[in-house]
Amino acid sequence: MTGKGDIAVLDVGKTNVELWVASEDGTLLENWSTPNTVLDGQIWRFHDLDGIAAWLIGTLSELCQRHPIRTIVPVGHGSGGVLVSSDPDSTGAGCVLPMIDYEQACPPEIDVEYRRKAGTFEDRGSPIMMASTHSARQLLWMERACPTEFGKARYFLNIAQFWGWWLTGVAASEYSAMGAQSHLWNVPRRRWTPIVQDHGWQRLIPEFRAAWEPLGPVRNTLVQRFGMPQNMVVLTGAHDSSANFFRYLAAQIADFTLVSTGTWVVALSREADIASLDQTRGTTINADMDGDPVGGALTMGGREFSAIAGPDPDKQAADRKVLERMITRGTMAIPSFGENEGQFPGSAKQGHFVGARPAGEVERKAQAVLHSALLTVTCSDVLNGGDRLILDGTFLNEPLYAPIVAALRPERRTEASHETHGVVAGALQLACKHSGSSPPPLALDPVTPIVMPGLAEYAKQWRKAANGQGARLND
Repeated sequence: MTGKGDIAVLDVGKTNVELWVASEDGTLLENWSTPNTVLDGQIWRFHDLDGIAAWLIGTLSELCQRHPIRTIVPVGHGSGGVLVSSDPDSTGAGCVLPMIDYEQACPPEIDVEYRRKAGTFEDRGSPIMMASTHSARQLLWMERACPTEFGKARYFLNIAQFWGWWLTGVAASEYSAMGAQSHLWNVPRRRWTPIVQDHGWQRLIPEFRAAWEPLGPVRNTLVQRFGMPQNMVVLTGAHDSSANFFRYLAAQIADFTLVSTGTWVVALSREADIASLDQTRGTTINADMDGDPVGGALTMGGREFSAIAGPDPDKQAADRKVLERMITRGTMAIPSFGENEGQFPGSAKQGHFVGARPAGEVERKAQAVLHSALLTVTCSDVLNGGDRLILDGTFLNEPLYAPIVAALRPERRTEASHETHGVVAGALQLACKHSGSSPPPLALDPVTPIVMPGLAEYAKQWRKAANGQGARLND
């Protein structure tokens, strides 16, 4: 054993599952990844949890040969849930029914019933979103399609807590995961939603534990079979974006809106007024690690970027002169190119260009960066929370992205965290809180607004067009 890794982080994303090893000071030492494979099923497409279970325990066992891992922290996206039996299997994943792929549309009759029963915006904590996004809708589909298997289930677990259960045999719920648009938990009132009460699903949902609270050690069956140490403790874990948000709170940063970028653009602020959120847009009521409300706004910005930039985007950073040229001629990408309408109601699959279309990879890349900045500002403005805007995530890889955002919000300070693995860093903060150790420092860099002729007017016209009120800049 030659490494210094004390903490393992299991990060379950929609596309990939990653396992990280880090030291207590936050230094990332190793990273392993596997696709979060989706398989075709007779009733619905489902995630290959058996395959992930085999990969996870095999990889963890190998890492334990090189690192003195003592703590495991699971984190995961907000749209995954698993119906399980009382005890995890020694080999498979222990599912009673396969885990539904949330991007698959549910049957129309299920959707109609769900919309009738889903409760108010305050109950749900979000609009009713695309496909099978919400855990409550997935539960309704499973109950209607497979009543026998459903009746045999013992727990319904959010994805991070599912893997905690699989590793330890201990079931728990957690506030940030349950408050991430599951539609099972009314965050402001701290109570189950009407559909949970009407269907008696409380029997399936275990008691809440804090994200940093230990579930227990890795179960003995796995320890003995794979030759792992017996002192590894698994924490309850959390929702991925909320874990990233937590690292700012742990650093005592206040009065801010955080916009994290990747597949989703996710804006979060404790200062947002949740009572006045625009319910027609992609706004949310999330929960922090203590279960208190956090205002949110989201859109699938990563998918928008890919749709505009193309399947093989230019490898070079977006060119400033190209951006200026596109602003001058009024070329705009109007959302939404994917199935998620985000901040623009009724826009799903309506994405299009106005003005001269971008020509070639270089122009498409520049247009995608500009579009991403506009989406970021939109999400931030919808929340209107705090005097600081903090940016993190993959869009910061583009040097012009943050300066454009800062230029479009001149009345507020814009800062950037260049931590490239914010979710993992947030999970490490949970491990620090569990152990009582000091959290790693968090660095923020001020963003200097770009000076670009016509940008403010371009953004104004883009907002009008995106909201269906206008067309091109030069009309």
